[in-house]
Amino acid sequence: MSEYRPRPIANPGPLGLCGFALTTFVLSLVNTGIGGNVPNVVCGLAFFYGGAVQICAGMWEFKCGNVIGATAFSSYGGFWISFAAILTPAFQIEDAYKKEFNVAMGYYLLGWTIFTLIMMLGSLKGVRTMFLLFFFLFITFLLLTIGSFANAPDCNKAAGWFGLITALIAWYNAASVIITKETSYVSLPVGQMKIPHV
Repeated sequence: MSEYRPRPIANPGPLGLCGFALTTFVLSLVNTGIGGNVPNVVCGLAFFYGGAVQICAGMWEFKCGNVIGATAFSSYGGFWISFAAILTPAFQIEDAYKKEFNVAMGYYLLGWTIFTLIMMLGSLKGVRTMFLLFFFLFITFLLLTIGSFANAPDCNKAAGWFGLITALIAWYNAASVIITKETSYVSLPVGQMKIPHV
């Protein structure tokens, strides 16, 4: 009897990165104040592409044995679904607050800032572009947290611009896996982090 060999699955990284990138891109455009500042347009993306699809990518990363990818995609997928729920009137989350809503959002965003810091530190020995993704995402969450606690629209606008950079880096990381010498005439460098040993 021949030995059973499980069928390998495709790399789910680009799918998760694209789901994260597009949803982040749209919300960040809103946060910059370009063309309006009502964030509800992102709900569809946040529930499905940035949310459900990214969680699926995270589960597939578990299958591939990628701890960081599995943790990041599953967690940020959960972030997007929870964020969409906050914006959806049917959940009545914002209605439960009066003056304290900004503070509550500050607590919510602070938690994600801390989580992103952990992910950033966990990527120090990985590829440079992935570290840059977590670095700019950390700055984005930090500015959003400050903006919520201080009720400072300028911080939210700055977070929008950093979020746009984050989205572009996420797309670049996805493209570096999709656009290779095997599939295209060009390839995208990602760079390896070089940390000196102490």
